[in-house]
Amino acid sequence: MTDFAIYTGLFFSAFLAATLIPGSSEAVLVSLLIGGRGEPWVLLAVATVGNVLGSTANWACGRFLARFKDRAWFPVSPRRYDQAVAWYGRYGLLSLLLAWVPIIGDPLTAAAGALRAPLVPFLAVVTVGKLARYLVVFSLAPP
Repeated sequence: MTDFAIYTGLFFSAFLAATLIPGSSEAVLVSLLIGGRGEPWVLLAVATVGNVLGSTANWACGRFLARFKDRAWFPVSPRRYDQAVAWYGRYGLLSLLLAWVPIIGDPLTAAAGALRAPLVPFLAVVTVGKLARYLVVFSLAPP
């Protein structure tokens, strides 16, 4: 497998894992690190960028599609959406440091979009949280 294929696969794994589609980019990252596939710091960067862009897709869903939140096709259940809106309303932009947390992170990023969080601060905070999570995974991966 070429480096391009490795990085592309990791990117899409991280992107999809950050959207409302279930997935585990951490497992992909660790398997690549253990297998010695790709440059470790490039893998870290690719996973982070893919994951942040996936969260940005959630933000866009919230920003532009929140008026459809009661429709069956809306990617966040009404209950999770209301929880995320309440959480974001209570803790604000810093709550996005938890965008990487399973179950609450994806709806939280959608709620940030619906509540009109500015994109640049959104990207900054989400990037810090996601990079921190991948750094922990990176440091715990066996050599």
